[in-house]
Amino acid sequence: MPLQRKPAAILITLMLLLTGILVSGCLALGAPPAFNGERAYSILEKQCSFGPRPPGTEAHKKTRDYLISELKQYSNAVEAQAFTHASAKKTYDMWNIIARFGDTAKPGILLAAHWDTRPMADQEVDPARRKLPITGANDGASGVAVLLELARIFHESPPPVPVTIVLFDGEDFGYTSDQMYLGSRYFAARLKDFGSCKFGILLDMVGDKDLNINREGYSNQFAKSVVDRIWAAAKARGFGEYFPDEVKYAVMDDHLPLIQAGLPCADVIDFDYAYWHTLSDTPDKCSAKSLKIVGDVISYVVYSPAP
Repeated sequence: MPLQRKPAAILITLMLLLTGILVSGCLALGAPPAFNGERAYSILEKQCSFGPRPPGTEAHKKTRDYLISELKQYSNAVEAQAFTHASAKKTYDMWNIIARFGDTAKPGILLAAHWDTRPMADQEVDPARRKLPITGANDGASGVAVLLELARIFHESPPPVPVTIVLFDGEDFGYTSDQMYLGSRYFAARLKDFGSCKFGILLDMVGDKDLNINREGYSNQFAKSVVDRIWAAAKARGFGEYFPDEVKYAVMDDHLPLIQAGLPCADVIDFDYAYWHTLSDTPDKCSAKSLKIVGDVISYVVYSPAP
């Protein structure tokens, strides 16, 4: 029996029904809320408006107060985890800033960035400029900007899993590794006090106009399933070109204390940044587009969690 053509009206009806099924299917899967890159960029600029923000400065305290105030708009569970660091000449007050979303007693996700800036521009060509503090638009402010905009999204559209946001202090404090990652070390030693997290994602230097985020070596070695999830999300959102699927650098960063404490954590970092640890790390080197790309990818991971 030959195949009969269906009347056009029936075909249109079937197409509409199929479209409805596809749309409802997408909604059922939980389409991630849109991330506002322009809003995130304004948060980056606001942090930089305080000036360089190393511990021990007035700008550091003003930034702390600003970040806490912003997060309290979106979460009823915000705290400043105070700790100190003693150097040869002075004891510094520092604070990790923590915000929780949902019932964090249940397994969830940890999202992190560092909010301090480096007190010395050690990568400057001119030795006379190396002792000056950096603005830290990309190295510090970019990751924080993405997380604050995500916090607003979590408030408006509660994620399907609990989320803890932590902004680390003292990441960029010293010349040697034992004088750095101070906040993440302090937090990692008390990780069990902050709920049960399945994995973590660290955002560092994610605002570069020329965005190029490779898999980070330690992350790929010790938290490969997390890295795989992030890179799959980048491809799903159409941002694969900004997330080359290969390891290029192994970077010591705030994710390592978390990994050592037993939490798989991936470092999302664009280490191909010409202004790293220089006085030229300013907002004009960053873009709202890059912040949106990273924000959309992390939003996808949070709102479409793997079973």
